[in-house]
Amino acid sequence: MAFQRRRNHYYHRFRFLIPFILAISGSLLLFFAVLSFLAPSPNDSDHSRRIPPVQFDAASVEEIGVSHFRVPRNGARSARDLWTSRNAKFYSGCTNASNKFQKASAITHPNRYLLIATSGGLNQQRTGITDAVVAARILNATLVVPKLDQKSFWRDSSNFSEIFDVDWFVSFLSRDVKIIHQLPKRGGKTWNTHSMRVPRKCSERCYQTRVLPVLLKRHAIQLSKFDYRLANRLETDLQKLRCRVNYHALKFTDPIQKMGENLVQRMRARSKHYIALHLRFEPDMLAFSGCYYGGGEKERGELGAIRRRWKTLHQASNPDKERRHGKCPLTPEEVGLMLRALGYGQDVHIYVASGEVYGGEETLAPLKALFPNFHSKETIASKEELEKFSSYSSRMAALDFIVCDESDVFVTNNNGNMARILAGRRRYFGHKPTIRPNAKKLYRLFLNRANMTWRAFSSRVRTYQRGFMGEPNEVRPGRGEFHENPSPCICADTKPRPNSDSGTRTYGKGDIITPRRDEPATVDDQNNDYEPERGDSDEEEEPADFQDKGPFNATSLDYDANNSEEPELEEMLSD
Repeated sequence: MAFQRRRNHYYHRFRFLIPFILAISGSLLLFFAVLSFLAPSPNDSDHSRRIPPVQFDAASVEEIGVSHFRVPRNGARSARDLWTSRNAKFYSGCTNASNKFQKASAITHPNRYLLIATSGGLNQQRTGITDAVVAARILNATLVVPKLDQKSFWRDSSNFSEIFDVDWFVSFLSRDVKIIHQLPKRGGKTWNTHSMRVPRKCSERCYQTRVLPVLLKRHAIQLSKFDYRLANRLETDLQKLRCRVNYHALKFTDPIQKMGENLVQRMRARSKHYIALHLRFEPDMLAFSGCYYGGGEKERGELGAIRRRWKTLHQASNPDKERRHGKCPLTPEEVGLMLRALGYGQDVHIYVASGEVYGGEETLAPLKALFPNFHSKETIASKEELEKFSSYSSRMAALDFIVCDESDVFVTNNNGNMARILAGRRRYFGHKPTIRPNAKKLYRLFLNRANMTWRAFSSRVRTYQRGFMGEPNEVRPGRGEFHENPSPCICADTKPRPNSDSGTRTYGKGDIITPRRDEPATVDDQNNDYEPERGDSDEEEEPADFQDKGPFNATSLDYDANNSEEPELEEMLSD
C-alpha cells in the first residue's frame, strides 16, 4: 500500500507538467515551420550550392589565406617524390612484331585501296590515323595517306603533310603497311571511290565481314568520320602496330617540332621541373558537359545559349548531379588547391594549355595566386613567333601537345581525347606522372572545406587521389581506351632502366629506329590515366552530326568515343 501511494503521488505531480511540456513542444514546432518557410529552397539558392571561393590575405607573408584554412606556401608535406612515379624504372615500351607478323609486301593485295576521312580535332584525328593503319593491315590493303577534317567546327584547312612528317610516316611503316600519297590512275582516269561508314569499335571480324566484301567489289573505298572505328581489343601484333603508329610513326613537321622544343626549353630555363595543366574550362566545355558552377542566372543563360547552337543537345536537366558524380571539370581554383594539397609549392612553374577560360581573369585569379609562375605559349613566345601557327587550331594544339608531353607532371582536367592520348603516351614512355582529379570525391571535399583545417583537407586530397596519379599498374591491362592504356605495348623489366635525362625528345626519328623483329626496341622516358572499361560492340552507332550555327570564340566540339549519341569536347587549344 505504501508503494502504491508513492506512485500515485508522483503521477499527480507529473500530470501537472504535461500541459507545460506540450506548450513548449508546440512552440518549437511552430518556430521550425516558420524557419523552413523563410529559408530559400535548394533549387533556388545558388549560394547554398556554390563552393566557397578562395580568399587571399595580402598581408600574409608566410601563408595564403583560403576561407577558414590557410595554405602554406610550400604546399602540403608529401612522403613521395613529386616528380617521378614509383617503380616506373621497371617498365618500358615494347612494340616489336612477332615472327609470325608478315611483312607488308607479302600480304598486301593489288587493287585494294583504303582511304579514310578523319573527324574532329587534332587528337581525335590522331586516333583515327592510328586505327586506319591497322584497318588497312586487317584488310590487306594499301592505305592512302589519310585526309584530315577541314570542314567541321575548327575550320582548319591543314592537310596531313602540314601537321605530320608524311615521308617519315610512310617509310617508318613500310614493313607493316603499304602507304601511298594518292590513288593511282586507273586506265588514265581517277578512281571512283565508294564511301561508307563502319560502326564504332569495329572488331577485326567486323572489318572482314562488313568492309572486305565491299572492298573486293569496289577496289577503292573511303571510310568517313573515321574516329574510334576500331575495337579496343585486338590480337597482340595489331595492338603493337597501333603503338608503332601512334608513338613513333606520327612525327610533327619540323616547324611545329622546333617551335614546340623552343617552348619546352623556355620552361626548362625557368625551372628544373614544371607542371603542364590541360585546364579545359572553356565555355563550350562547360556548356556541353551540362555542369553548373554557382554563377546564377548569368551562367545558366550564357552556357544555355551555347548548348542551343546544336539541335542534338538537350538542355541540362540536373547540372548539380553531374558535379556530384564527378563528370565535370574542376574549376581553376580547385585544381590549384588539389595540387597544393598534393605537395606542389607556390614556387612551382605551371604551363597551362587552354583556350578561352569561362569567366576570364576573374576565374583564373585564384589559380594564379596559388601558383604565380603561370605560363602559356602566348606568354613565353612572341606574337611574331606564333603568327604562322595561330590561324590553325591543329598546329596550335600540336604546340601544347609537345609542351604537355615533355612536362615532368601532366594534369588533365577532363577525360577527352588529348588527355587520353597523352596519358597513354606518357605511360608508354616511362610512366612520367599524369594526374587525373578524382572529381567525384573531391567535389564534396571542396564543398565542405570551409569547415576543415588545411592539414585535414590536404590529407583527404592525398587519400582520394590514390590510383589517379599515373603510377604503374594503377589500371588493369585491358581496362579503358586502348590509346589511354596501351598495356600490350608496355613490358615489365627485371632490372631497372637507367634514368634518362629530361631533355626534349624528338617525335619519331629520335624515338627508335624502325622496329626489328629479332631484338627489343629501346625507348626513352614517359605515363597513364584511366576510365572504367566499356564493352566493345559490333552494333553500328552513328554519331550525331553537328553544324556550327554561328561564330563563337571557343575551342572545340568533339564526338564521344564511347557513346556516339553524346557529343564530347575536343581539345583544340586555340584562342
